[in-house]
Amino acid sequence: MHDCLSLDNKQLAVFERACRDEGLRITHQRLEVYRELASAVDHPSAETIHQRLRRNIPTISLDTVYRTLSTLARHGLISKIDTVESPSRFEATGIRHHHLMCSECKKISDFQWNTVDEIPLPDGIESWGHIATRNVVVYGVCGNCLEKLENRAKK
Repeated sequence: MHDCLSLDNKQLAVFERACRDEGLRITHQRLEVYRELASAVDHPSAETIHQRLRRNIPTISLDTVYRTLSTLARHGLISKIDTVESPSRFEATGIRHHHLMCSECKKISDFQWNTVDEIPLPDGIESWGHIATRNVVVYGVCGNCLEKLENRAKK
């Protein structure tokens, strides 16, 4: 079982309205992929989402999950978290936040950093073009993994 939060009807209505605004049909697969992603707190990969969905939709293909995630991300309805060391991970778009990624267990945690969000960008960036978003990914070793590594070193 994975950690999850319940997805309420209001969140689902917001998603459906966003799909209509983007000109996307609201298909059963899109709803189920979004529902799974919106309820997950572990920033799952496409493969993990596929495994979870197969419990209730045994015929859903991995290709369908990939295509659905790609479409939803392209339309800004979900976020794709590109990582250096592991497959892309995904999350439902929500409050602006950044990510901590453990290089040992690959767990991704959210954190807010208002200072970074509000600080003016360096001079000259405006001439580059339109900045859509800012995202900070901080890499390191989480407390659980650090403790395990220290215990191994003591043995």
